[in-house]
Amino acid sequence: MTAARTAAALSTRSAWHEVPRFQVRRFAAIAMAEAPALAEEILREIQREYPHLPVVLDDSGEPMALVGIRRAIEVFVQHLEHSEGRPTVPPGVFQDFGRGEGLNGRSLDSLQAIYRMGVRLAWRRFADIGQRVEIPPPAMYELVDAGYEYLDGLVDQSVRGYAEAAARQAGERLRLQRRLMELLLAEHHRGDPSEALTERAARIGWPLPAKVAVGVLLRPAREAMAPAVGQGVLLDMEYEQPRMVVPEPDAAGRSELMHRALAGWSGAIGPPVPLTEAAKSLRWAEAAVRLMERDLLPSGEVLYCTEHTEALVLLQPEELIDDLALRCLAPLTHCGPTHGRRLAETLLAWLETRGGAPEVATRLGVHPQTVRYRLRQIRELWGDEIDDPDRRFELELVLRAQRLRGELGGVRGRRRA
Repeated sequence: MTAARTAAALSTRSAWHEVPRFQVRRFAAIAMAEAPALAEEILREIQREYPHLPVVLDDSGEPMALVGIRRAIEVFVQHLEHSEGRPTVPPGVFQDFGRGEGLNGRSLDSLQAIYRMGVRLAWRRFADIGQRVEIPPPAMYELVDAGYEYLDGLVDQSVRGYAEAAARQAGERLRLQRRLMELLLAEHHRGDPSEALTERAARIGWPLPAKVAVGVLLRPAREAMAPAVGQGVLLDMEYEQPRMVVPEPDAAGRSELMHRALAGWSGAIGPPVPLTEAAKSLRWAEAAVRLMERDLLPSGEVLYCTEHTEALVLLQPEELIDDLALRCLAPLTHCGPTHGRRLAETLLAWLETRGGAPEVATRLGVHPQTVRYRLRQIRELWGDEIDDPDRRFELELVLRAQRLRGELGGVRGRRRA
């Protein structure tokens, strides 16, 4: 209803206010006397149209719906008699109606339809009373406007109750979801966790997948809204770095959906693992995020650990790799930093290509003669050890790790880690 129509309905110069007071009082007295019967008539019609609507009784055993309808009629009639301001919607009952719809998983559509039906039935009765006491038609038309304005107030009360129920349910679901995730991501389980997982998953209607991948997110801003990952993905925003559990990560279309949902976020998603081993996927995702924070892995997006296996395997055990590097690369100690780095880059290119000087030169972007010179030096430094498969493997391991850290460069066309 527009503000102009509302103002007209309540104005002291309205047609309703022009009705003599004795007629208004007579109208109100009859309407108030017939309110119980009218309420029962409205409830019967509602039950006929909506036979599956639950009947909830109050403490006295009377249907709450009947109490609410009767009280709503009485408040409206009292307002008409006194004509002071807008009618005050009776609190409580209509909020409870909306709350009940929310708690039972129904929408407010049917409830609003029921309210409109009640207004139509009430208007018929009021129109009949108006004829009996000879209320002028213009005043009765204003009564219709006032009735629908009053209906808006009833709907507002129900919407408030519905919102409260929805918030309560959302909070409860988040609590149960968090308990499920805690069990899923626990590093050690006492016995077989399958039964507990099944019970907790059932409470939030989450079908247990065969495999999951666990993600760790970096917030783009402190107050960033939660990404719209969909109900199937478990998300816990309470962590400083939010966590999520992605069911069946290899399912068709899952990757594209996650890419769209996580636009603007960064972080890492661990490898797919069996459901009961979700903690392993979490461990790799956390490791990837730590490398991202050190600029050793690409940032600015959510990456998949399975696409960065080399970096995760070689950059994690830093102390072990560093110790191995000290032993394996000891021959370069006296070559000077610049020359030693060039020899290391040449050695890595040779180990990766298993080719001769031309192939290594192409990979490094230098002249083949330069490569031949460096390869002779490498053989002089390492001697026969350079032909040992185990030593070559260790050398490639530490040199790849150094390249991932940015300590080596100069390799063209290198495969993505």
